[in-house]
Amino acid sequence: MEGMVALAAGLAIGLGAIGPGIGVGLGVSKAMEAIGRNPEATGTLFLPMNSGLAFAEAIAIYSLIIAFLLFGKVG
Repeated sequence: MEGMVALAAGLAIGLGAIGPGIGVGLGVSKAMEAIGRNPEATGTLFLPMNSGLAFAEAIAIYSLIIAFLLFGKVG
């Protein structure tokens, strides 16, 4: 049973990091593309981009917390 909990902890952080990783990559990619097309839009794009990145990173932190909680049940 402890092996299954350890596996669940690994999967929680592994799978929980895929979505935010893709989201951050796509978000920054599109922002850089927009800035490349219109450099004057840098100030306009800065706050929404950072807000979106923060929300994506928050989901990764939630999965890290779940992994820690699950891993704490193993030992």
